[in-house]
Amino acid sequence: MHLDFLATLLVGPDRIWVGAASTCFILAFVYSGFALASGWPLAARNTLILIGLGFTALTTFLFVRGHAIGRCPITNYFELLVFMAWSMVLIYFGIGSTYRMSLLGAFTAPVASIILVSALSLPDRSIAPIKTAVDPWLEAHTSFSIVACGAFALACVAGGMYLFQERQLKTLKPGSIFFRLPPITALTVANSRLLWVGFALLTVGLSTGFFVKAEVDWRKVAWSIIVWSVYGGILFARLRRRMAARWIATFSIIAFSLLLGIFWGIRFISESSSVQG
Repeated sequence: MHLDFLATLLVGPDRIWVGAASTCFILAFVYSGFALASGWPLAARNTLILIGLGFTALTTFLFVRGHAIGRCPITNYFELLVFMAWSMVLIYFGIGSTYRMSLLGAFTAPVASIILVSALSLPDRSIAPIKTAVDPWLEAHTSFSIVACGAFALACVAGGMYLFQERQLKTLKPGSIFFRLPPITALTVANSRLLWVGFALLTVGLSTGFFVKAEVDWRKVAWSIIVWSVYGGILFARLRRRMAARWIATFSIIAFSLLLGIFWGIRFISESSSVQG
């Protein structure tokens, strides 16, 4: 059993890049955690470099795999999870130095590594060029939707940081980590912006899905509508000022957990259907 699991992790030369990326993210998290626990000055640049190396490794994997199969590497659950982790880190690099050089990287790294380890534990079909014509609408639909998941993952991280900082404020005796976090108002803004980015990308992804020529999988359609509705409800409540920042942060975490839960549920149902078929 253990040997089969290890074989799944190591099979395929391009999967080595995913393992290398996961290692970089784990090292970034360990370094940040050790620095914070020991009271040492945290060199955010070191964390940034490790995350950058991991991102480079993921980009290399996507390029190599895409060249091998002749299309965007989003053809199975393994590739989808890798693409999600890549999207998450891409958005992390794009949100600005104010957040990028803070502890957000230390919180982002373990989430990305968990996603990648989960991906590596999945079976991956043999790599061969896809001979059927590629539907550009399907490519756009899947790509935008997965990048949206990356934004929602980062919103989940920002929400976790907000709740941690709020709890520290209530104790009246904040620890050393508290003084290295961005201002709580900045975390509120970052969380909201990431939710809006993810919602906009998901809306584009859903819209392009209507032009896909392939047979409709209503389970995935239902999944997308549920996720879109949940995040839309959160943002609507935020716009109407009916939900405090603390609850926005909390629901960012709950919604992303729901997103992953439905994702794995659909995978389980799909595999069960294949076995029965």
